[in-house]
This record gives sequence, structure tokens and C-alpha cells, in this order.
Amino acid sequence: MIYNTEQMILYGASGHGKVVADCIMANNLKIRHIFDDNPEINIFLNIKVTTYDSNCYSDEALIISIGDNSDRLIVSRKVQHRFGIIIHPSAIVAKAIAIGEGTVILHNSVVQIGTRIGRHCIFNTASTVDHECIIGDYVHISPNATLCGNVAIGEGTHIGASSVILPGVSIGEWTVIGAGSVIKDNIPDRVVVVGNPGRIIKKNIL
Repeated sequence: MIYNTEQMILYGASGHGKVVADCIMANNLKIRHIFDDNPEINIFLNIKVTTYDSNCYSDEALIISIGDNSDRLIVSRKVQHRFGIIIHPSAIVAKAIAIGEGTVILHNSVVQIGTRIGRHCIFNTASTVDHECIIGDYVHISPNATLCGNVAIGEGTHIGASSVILPGVSIGEWTVIGAGSVIKDNIPDRVVVVGNPGRIIKKNIL
């Protein structure tokens, strides 16, 4: 796993890509190249963009700068580059945590002691994760969301902006928690949950 190397590569020329790029540059790192699946995008942030080529800057660490969880999963399976980890300088991250490859911790986020983070996760702006949480692969925690202590989040789940997950709650895989929701009870796999208190409104069909 690569932390804050001198140069990095992005995969994804999008709005989220701009945020990840800013995070990289805030660490005084250089973005060497950007990949994107759209062949019509040639330049992004004044950086050359091409479709993916495993031989292009093959020694550099790569971050998948795509906000959608399922898309990050698909891309991660075809990428042959090493994956990096990037943490914004404004983030507060305890030393006694585990972080999986490809994870991005963005501006003003907080991750507390004992937390275990999977691969290719996004901790978006000002998100807060308290002690001893377990975060599965491909999770996206949106801006200002709060995970209290001992929360478990399953693979591919999206935690909406400004939502609150109360202590000890477990949320299943590939579930969507709507913005502003308050979750006080365990939530199963592949559902959409909204409200305060959170209630299941439908299945999440991916």
C-alpha cells in the first residue's frame, strides 16, 4: 500500500476526480496522468487523459477517483497498477487504524482509533467515524455523515450526507442510507433507508 508518494495517477475524470485531485495536490504531490473510459475526454485539470493502459506509468500508484461504489468495484478489477492511499492534510486520522488500498480520506474528515477500513473507500468532506468502526470495501461515506462508535458498514454501502449511524449499529452490503437519516437499528443488505428514525423504503437493485 502506497501512502502519499511523490506522484500518483487517477482513474476518473469527473467532479469527484476534481476533489481527489485537490487532495493529492494538497499533499504537494504531482498527478502524473489520468485515465477515463470516455475516449472524448483528452484533458482534465490541464492533465492528459487517456483510456486505461496498464503499461502507462506502470510504476506509479493509482487512485480510482470515481464516486459511484459499483463503478469503483468494476474498475478495480481491471486495473493492474498498484493502488495508493491518500489522506488530506486537514483530516484527523488516528494512528492505530487499518486502511485498505485505494482509500481516500478527504478534507476535514475524522477517523478515530481502532477503526478498520476496507479497500477503495471514500471518506468524504467532514465525515466523522468514531472508535472501532468496521468499514467494508467500496463504501462511500458522504459529506458530514457521522458514524458513532462500534458501527459496522458492509461492502459497497453508501452513507448519505449528514446522516447519523448510532453506536453499535450494523448496516449490510450494497445498501443506501439516504441523506439526513438517523439509523438506530441494524439494517440488512441491499435496501434503501431514509428518515429519522431510518426506515426501509425499497430494495436496492444494482
